[in-house]
Amino acid sequence: MTARVRYIKPSTANSIKRVPAVTDPDPTSEPKRRDDEAALLPREVGAGVSRRNSRLEISTKPRILYTKPSITEREVRYAADAVANGWGDQCYAYIEQFEDLFKQHLGVRHAIATSSCTGALHMGLTALGIGPGDEVIMADTNWIATASPIVNLGARPVFVDIMPESWCIDPERAEAAITPRTKAIVAVHLYGNLCDMNRLLALGEKYGIPVIEDAAEAVGSVYHGKRAGAMGKFGAFSFHGTKTITTGEGGIFVTDDDRLFERVLTLSNHGRVRGQAKQFWPEMVGFKFKMSNVQAAIGCAQMERIDELIGRKRTILAAYRERLGDVPGLRMNPEPEGTVHGAWMPTVVFDPDSHITRDTLQRAFAAENTDARVFFWPLSSLPMFASVETNAIAWSLPERAINLPSYHDMSDEDINRVTDVIRRVQIDGWPDRSSAIVPIPRSSIILDTQAA
Repeated sequence: MTARVRYIKPSTANSIKRVPAVTDPDPTSEPKRRDDEAALLPREVGAGVSRRNSRLEISTKPRILYTKPSITEREVRYAADAVANGWGDQCYAYIEQFEDLFKQHLGVRHAIATSSCTGALHMGLTALGIGPGDEVIMADTNWIATASPIVNLGARPVFVDIMPESWCIDPERAEAAITPRTKAIVAVHLYGNLCDMNRLLALGEKYGIPVIEDAAEAVGSVYHGKRAGAMGKFGAFSFHGTKTITTGEGGIFVTDDDRLFERVLTLSNHGRVRGQAKQFWPEMVGFKFKMSNVQAAIGCAQMERIDELIGRKRTILAAYRERLGDVPGLRMNPEPEGTVHGAWMPTVVFDPDSHITRDTLQRAFAAENTDARVFFWPLSSLPMFASVETNAIAWSLPERAINLPSYHDMSDEDINRVTDVIRRVQIDGWPDRSSAIVPIPRSSIILDTQAA
């Protein structure tokens, strides 16, 4: 008898027991930086280091990670059921359920679960016909996962500067970069901050260029009544272990365009058209960026908790705002009128005249045994791309910004420890600021394998 997937609906009365969260492993090597400081830092993990009276003291406080997933018995049960029963003619059952749940949440017609957000972008760009000689405009401030599909298709990413308030692509700079070779504009909702979609969509309509939403970091963000990812030609999301909802690794492609959906659906299954009667008969060379049934089972459990997960993220961001509201020269993620911030990654940016730097902040957090995640380097500063230092805001912000821990089960004490570091650096000054480099735990300087 063919095993059937038992899609377990949890009782509203049951109390969910939390299980230990799985944290991201450290990579074996650090991404290349334009300066050599990272190479000089000792690789000490798990203990904060502070300088007191010209000697080093090891902090015994528990480590605060910058992020980790919220996993409960529900996710474990669904994953175990997929492992035990999700085979044969049931091998897509949880995938289809997950796609349906995400479509309902986002309010879109179509969704295709993928192995990553990068894969979703790659297939969407391919379906739009983007290839060698084409140009795709995007913000210089981004993770490389947004640019890599463009490069791998033979096209050229055109990096433009960002808005100082939102840290997202500047529509005016985007319009100035349009040429006859421009085939798309990518709107990345950085850290859950929202792009100016009205202006970008107007540009797309004016020039006949599709606007694509990279909403990898924007689950829960809403722009004037529309959810991030649901406004452009297509949207792409990430469910990496660092994200608000997770499937471990994974992503999703979403669109309201029927023809685009059918083309991406075909591409996603090695070029086999839906409904083809011949077995193993592809119509084109496609991809295999499919999410697994086990991953989708975890995603189903997360989607049933999505309001709780987004709500907790927003509560943490609000707590940071409240505790840091009186710190001079400090700005955090904006939430303009008519928008809702999904609060994936709380970020602090200091004014240039504060003289507070990323490196000072990292040392201070390391001393508190707390992870500090750096602001994205401008992509045009990386060795594989031509430098565009005229993108002044994108090049300036990383030097005076830091991302704050925001995992779902952070306690008030954890949040206070984080904000106390910021207040000491800004108000009291960091001791021995001119002394030798204080060793930073390796996990504090990871750029993150996030994405996508």
